[in-house]
Amino acid sequence: MERFQRPAQVVVTGFAITIAIGTLLLWLPAATHEPGSSRPLDALFTATSAVCVTGLVTVDTAGHWTTFGEVVILCLIQIGGLGLMTLATLFAIVLSRRLGLRARLAAQAETKTLRMADLRRVIRQVVLFTLACETIAAAVLGGRFALGYGESFGRAAYLGVFHSVSAFNNAGFALWPDSLVRFADDPWISLTVCAAVIIGGLGFPVVFELARGWRRPRTWSILTRVTLGTSAALLAGGTLVLTAAEWTNPATLGALPGPSRVLAGFTAAVMPRTAGFNTLDIAAMRPESWLATDVLMFIGGGSAGTAGGIKVTTFGLLAFVLWAEMRGETRVNIGHRRLPEGTQRQIIAIVLLSLGLVTAATFALEAMTGHPLDRVLFEAVSAFATVGLSTGITADLPAAGHLVLIALMFIGRIGPLTLGTALALRERARGYELPEERPIIG
Repeated sequence: MERFQRPAQVVVTGFAITIAIGTLLLWLPAATHEPGSSRPLDALFTATSAVCVTGLVTVDTAGHWTTFGEVVILCLIQIGGLGLMTLATLFAIVLSRRLGLRARLAAQAETKTLRMADLRRVIRQVVLFTLACETIAAAVLGGRFALGYGESFGRAAYLGVFHSVSAFNNAGFALWPDSLVRFADDPWISLTVCAAVIIGGLGFPVVFELARGWRRPRTWSILTRVTLGTSAALLAGGTLVLTAAEWTNPATLGALPGPSRVLAGFTAAVMPRTAGFNTLDIAAMRPESWLATDVLMFIGGGSAGTAGGIKVTTFGLLAFVLWAEMRGETRVNIGHRRLPEGTQRQIIAIVLLSLGLVTAATFALEAMTGHPLDRVLFEAVSAFATVGLSTGITADLPAAGHLVLIALMFIGRIGPLTLGTALALRERARGYELPEERPIIG
């Protein structure tokens, strides 16, 4: 257990080594169609984006990389997504061992899997669940590419596997220059990708608990209740806002028939969960749609899943904290459970630090480029939340700007997990209390 006492070191080292290996592989002449090797910065940026399952690119994925390069990217995506889910599960087990007896019993009652004896079983279930979801999505996508678009069996199977892995891991890498814009009115492609994105973004603990007790909602843990409720609200609200904002925009939804507009609007609301695919031209969207997408990207998906952002759990719990404060309650209650005060402080710390990081990165990018603020902010949020959506300025940024995005993707991918775990592990009680003083607030 001693080797896991510093989880941040484990995550940072593992991800850094994987990115370094991926960079070297993408730097090989065999990985690119261009003469010689790719630029080292392009290889580093792509490897970081793949391992951090972001999807931002400085070069066209299919046009620049060979099949070897694409397979390398696919492997990095799988390692990044599956590795984070496994590490998150492992840290949950380690955290339960470090908590006091009462907190540990409560944690085990909530998750049903927080015992060291369950480690191998849980990790095996994570791997099997991941492969099963990716296989089903690949079969549907591959079949559609073969039957609906005339692709050969081998090509259709390859496209199905690549995009299913990219979708389930919320990576957003696509093998077409316009991402999935050409499939905006195809429900087989759009809804399959959306389903993979949502399931992968919910997080393994939530999916596993639903599989066991979907008929007994009253027994669900706080994690499952908040994740499902907040995700549903964000999907519904995002669909409504983005569809309404773009309904008459001839460059996006306005060019589609009525039912296809609703489908594309729903897809546009799903992808900011940190998937990164797009069926609409992001650069042609209206500024209010960019702002709404910024909010959705920053919140992200579920904990212990493949999505990024501050997590819907963090956002949902923060809403409960604010609601309790507005009602003058001294305790935050969710259903039949009380939210510990330490967790409330951790939520506030994660949100404020994330806001500070995005603000600092936006300031730096704005200072070194001449792009409008709304586009730069969109880029910074997309990188930090490991989304991969872009208004089209990624490739135009200077080398320093690409390094800023690389840092954002790396920190945004490992930051919430390691910070949340570190804060919980550092929690300790004082043997004394200081006198209270209530300052003026507001």
